[in-house]
Amino acid sequence: MSPTIQTARRNGRDGARIELTENYKEKFATQLLEKTFAWAHEVEPSQPVTSGVWLGDYLAHPTVLQKIQLEESDVISFHNYDGPDDLRKRIEGLKKLGRPVLCTEFMARGNHSTFKDNLPVLKEFNVAAWSWGLVSGKSNTIYPWDSWKKHYTAEPAVWFHDVFRADGTPFSTAEVQLIQNLSVRKDASRSFAEPKRNASRVSATPVPQP
Repeated sequence: MSPTIQTARRNGRDGARIELTENYKEKFATQLLEKTFAWAHEVEPSQPVTSGVWLGDYLAHPTVLQKIQLEESDVISFHNYDGPDDLRKRIEGLKKLGRPVLCTEFMARGNHSTFKDNLPVLKEFNVAAWSWGLVSGKSNTIYPWDSWKKHYTAEPAVWFHDVFRADGTPFSTAEVQLIQNLSVRKDASRSFAEPKRNASRVSATPVPQP
């Protein structure tokens, strides 16, 4: 049996899947990422290329993998599932790299990453962000991370991820209202009203007959 298999651990149902150790994961991921950036840059893409950092102290002590992510990305992307203080620290540090910053994963209510606390920080720094989860469904991400090992028999009082139920009603009306309020631009009333007036005039214009 190879050394990789010997040091690996089995997981999944009845240990059916073999998972590599963390050292092997990082080694192979680093090799693949180097090649992936090279492949992408070879074709001179018109869209930016990025790989999101997400674990550890990558601002002060980045791993080899994280150095590649931060140096080779055209725009800096990162994940953050912590509270507003940590989020602010990460954004301020990443902004120093002089490239646009995107938060490609956030929002885990049980881990202090909430719309109420973190969206104002993201808006302050003008950082676009993607919330993990939208509609509760088969992914079961209303349950916390420990649901990988712990069995839940009922819906948690506080959803971990997701915003809407399957019928479209929000888990929290206050959260949805907050998102709407923070998303409105200062000139929204003008930009939204003008197209409606123009559309009305166009629809009333007779169509020339051939």
